[in-house]
Amino acid sequence: MRTLATIFRWLCRLLLWLVILATAALVGLAFWYQLPLPETAKKIAIGVWAVFALAILFLDISRRSWIARGAYLLALVAVGVWWASIKPSFDHQWAPDVEHIVTGTRDGDIVTLENVRDFHWVTETEFTPRWETRTYDLSKVESVDLFLSYWSGPAIAHTLVSFGFEGGDHVVFSAEIRKEKGESFSSIGGFFKEFDLALIAADERDIIRLRTNIRGEDVYRYRIDMPKAGMQELFWSYVETGNHLAKVPTFYNTVTTNCTTVVFRLLRALDPALPFDYRILLSGYLPGYIYQNQGFKTGLSEADFRRRAAISALGIAAGDSPDFSAAIRVNDPPSR
Repeated sequence: MRTLATIFRWLCRLLLWLVILATAALVGLAFWYQLPLPETAKKIAIGVWAVFALAILFLDISRRSWIARGAYLLALVAVGVWWASIKPSFDHQWAPDVEHIVTGTRDGDIVTLENVRDFHWVTETEFTPRWETRTYDLSKVESVDLFLSYWSGPAIAHTLVSFGFEGGDHVVFSAEIRKEKGESFSSIGGFFKEFDLALIAADERDIIRLRTNIRGEDVYRYRIDMPKAGMQELFWSYVETGNHLAKVPTFYNTVTTNCTTVVFRLLRALDPALPFDYRILLSGYLPGYIYQNQGFKTGLSEADFRRRAAISALGIAAGDSPDFSAAIRVNDPPSR
């Protein structure tokens, strides 16, 4: 029994040392991304913190010092207070493509959206900006498509939701990081309050073509089967989300508040029974989730289901055609 108790005590101490190392690393990253200091000063601050954390660890390993543990805990509390004081803000110079967040008003079935993006992209840095006011009749909504755009391996994809209306009109909603001018995306920075969250509404010839033709990403389109009332509710949920984000600045988070989790929360509001799944976080694997819940009804194998969803080649062939949305849907099965 004494041997077991000794082993247990050592395991507890080992766990404590691992916690010290892990929290020290997290604080170092927080300093790097959020201390309002020049780069050299940040490195000095991180170095001082690292020396402090290693000294605490050494003291605990050598003599099990409760004073050292208490000092480290107080330091973590101080860091926590500082971290909580960091709030999102609209007081930034935003990158042109996320300069505006979509907002909207509703009069019966008629929804008017402000700041619908319709950029003409030549390259990622060369474009003609256009922000428009557009009107949509929810009584004429007839489709919902989920686009997955792969840019960083098979596990991660950006998710976009497109609503189709009678007559061939489409509008896409996309939850994105709201970059400042000169910033670029960092998945690690996304854990440390580096970016705000923006909801963009855009024309497919802008936001999908940007990914297929300009960035060269692998893009897939999956039709989501839902009743018309659900489509209408989901559309308005997006508008309400945009209205909220335009008034209340919100931090983006790589795991908890990103493009996929925003989609899932909106769908969950329509159907609370919708099961959570690890593929909600690892968005690149969403096709399997879609196939498991809906895609199997097509009668296709999962591999064929995914293959038919690929639209990058179709987008490239369509180029800047006004019929871009129709061109990326030529492989749709005929309507019954």
